Amino acid sequence: MKSKNLSIIIVNYNGEIFLKDCIDSIYINCISQDFEIIIVDNNSSDNSISIIKEFYPNCILIESKENLGFAKGNNLGVKNCIGKYVLLLNNDTILINDITDSISILEEDKEIGLLGIKMLDKDLNYEKSAGKFPKLLSLLFFSELFINTKNFLSGDFSKELIEVDWIQGSFLLTRKSLYSKVKGLDEDYFMYVEDVDFCKKIAKLDKKRVYYSKQSYVHFGGFNSSRKHLLIDGYTMYVEKHFIKYKLIAFFLLKVKRLLIKK
Repeated sequence: MKSKNLSIIIVNYNGEIFLKDCIDSIYINCISQDFEIIIVDNNSSDNSISIIKEFYPNCILIESKENLGFAKGNNLGVKNCIGKYVLLLNNDTILINDITDSISILEEDKEIGLLGIKMLDKDLNYEKSAGKFPKLLSLLFFSELFINTKNFLSGDFSKELIEVDWIQGSFLLTRKSLYSKVKGLDEDYFMYVEDVDFCKKIAKLDKKRVYYSKQSYVHFGGFNSSRKHLLIDGYTMYVEKHFIKYKLIAFFLLKVKRLLIKK
């Protein structure tokens, strides 16, 4: 089978209201690439499947009989892709720039393992989407997990490429070879923090994670307060996997954080 330059992996669960805009934006902004779209449907109960089959027959559709979650769904998609580069893209996103420049950056610098771009909300306002690997204090104050320098707070960047620790998983561009080398997203995570974990594994291979500020995408979804317990569960697992020193203190801080949320 002939390989592609780019494989775009979309994990979908009841994303009927977003899918058409997302896929249409791919066809507009990836036209310069030899690409494929692989959609892993996590047993949706809405009209997602019929929309894909009717309007996008060229997309590769993998229908799961259960909700695999974000990590396992993406891994299944990558396992079945034939692209040199892999873009993990949320179903509730819209690309608004040609993907070529982002891929060229990975082509030109082999030390870059992962690339993310500027995230905008549904009203086209800037949203933070890159951060620092967790330390003890940031486990109690989640705002400290993001980069809080002036440019990352305002979204006004003078540099095109900025090295960061982690990038949010709604847009992650990497090489398939590297994705396979780190064994993809850790499937122990069902939802949240698997992107931070993935970036940590890439960092351990001394590969850079870069934020490309000159390109943007729209993300309609995002985090809300009702999901804070899932975030805590994710970081508890992250501590178990990556903390060597002060692990017990970290667990204690996360427990305190959960109690504060309940209050």
